[in-house]
Amino acid sequence: MTRYTIRLKNCAFFARHGVHDEEETLGQRFYADAELVIDPGRALLEDAIGGTVDYGAAFAVIERIITGKRRFLIEALALEVAKALCGEFPQIVSAEVTVRKPNAPVPGVLDYVEATVAWPQ
Repeated sequence: MTRYTIRLKNCAFFARHGVHDEEETLGQRFYADAELVIDPGRALLEDAIGGTVDYGAAFAVIERIITGKRRFLIEALALEVAKALCGEFPQIVSAEVTVRKPNAPVPGVLDYVEATVAWPQ
């Protein structure tokens, strides 16, 4: 069985996730990566989009989840994205999703905090 990987890197969205009330009030930019392992069936041999994952549609799923319901944990957000992608596209064998939060409220200087979750585990 031939499998391949689609990677969506550094997808950017404005959202309101976090534990602190200010994070919900002000919001901030979040970034997401998704690594999707695909079982295309015969799609690669036949060069047929219908048997694989449309990455534009995958991006829309990521956007819907990240800009939707507030989550306290970026880990929970990453898991919800991974599960939604696997549920939406039966060709996805597994999804690894990373969510980055550049303006995490920590007492120090850092580029970002990120959490990565794989589904199924």
